[in-house]
Amino acid sequence: MNNNKMKALYFDGSNLNMVEREIPKINENEVLIKVIKAGICSTDLEIMKGYQNFEGIPGHEFVGIVIESHNEELINKRVVGEINIPCHECEICKRGLTKHCRNIRTFGINNYDGCFAEYTKLPVENIHILPDEISDDYGTFVEPLAAALEIENYIEHDEKISLIGDGRLGLLIAMVLKIKGYDFLHIGKHEEKLKISKKMGIKTEMYNDDIVDEYKYNFDSVIEATGNESGLKTALDICIPSGKIILKSTFNKKINIDISHIVVNEYHLIGSRCGDFKKAIDFIRMYNPPLNDLISCYSSFDNSLKAIDEARKKIKVIINLL
Repeated sequence: MNNNKMKALYFDGSNLNMVEREIPKINENEVLIKVIKAGICSTDLEIMKGYQNFEGIPGHEFVGIVIESHNEELINKRVVGEINIPCHECEICKRGLTKHCRNIRTFGINNYDGCFAEYTKLPVENIHILPDEISDDYGTFVEPLAAALEIENYIEHDEKISLIGDGRLGLLIAMVLKIKGYDFLHIGKHEEKLKISKKMGIKTEMYNDDIVDEYKYNFDSVIEATGNESGLKTALDICIPSGKIILKSTFNKKINIDISHIVVNEYHLIGSRCGDFKKAIDFIRMYNPPLNDLISCYSSFDNSLKAIDEARKKIKVIINLL
């Protein structure tokens, strides 16, 4: 590579700017990746508000091509990448809980540069080769789709289920649940977004001030994917006592919740984060879900700062880097 410089989006803790950076250097356990496409996630937008106190290159949903690796078999392979980078040395890692490593670094989120750049790097153990039949666009959904599929670990088909939130992850969870044969109510605040769920034959309801009274203590499991305090409060109100509330939101700020309400009603609060990339890739291959319905628009990398602003109002914005 003659030129050792690349363009990247860099967040300095206050502002996001397009900068020039050195192309990452890799060690024997890493690969260098030319980024083809990158998806903008709600977590990326929270980072701009101070989430995780991150400074560096954000972005964690991508498809790219391996251009440097000590394993020649990986060269020119199209890949996606897991975001958790554990130390493998601490007692938590040794107990098998590597995504909760005491010294965790998280791709584009915590102490490790992400994919809003022409080139990025990851440990070899983090990458997954993308099958030829999965498009680049669909490949950008593997990471959030893996997170959405985690929901299945906590719910049963015979339960009364509600999903609150119609943002990027909420709509993706709705798609997964529908394809997997779950019956559920999708509650949201945006008519245009809920139309996507309606199109899939999902029962939807616009949030209103009376919804808590209508569905008080009604659902065995409530999936919270709103990203705001009011969504969690609604989940607590509509979940049946001793029911389950599965939390998928990441919050930039602390929230005020009545803990006694949780204790008295014996709720089970379940935090759910990252998922299995292999399951997500297999899900796309098996079901060919209508992920294109979630893509709002595309942006060139040169216009990516504008794309970040657009993503605050749209469902899924994909940055094209090639």
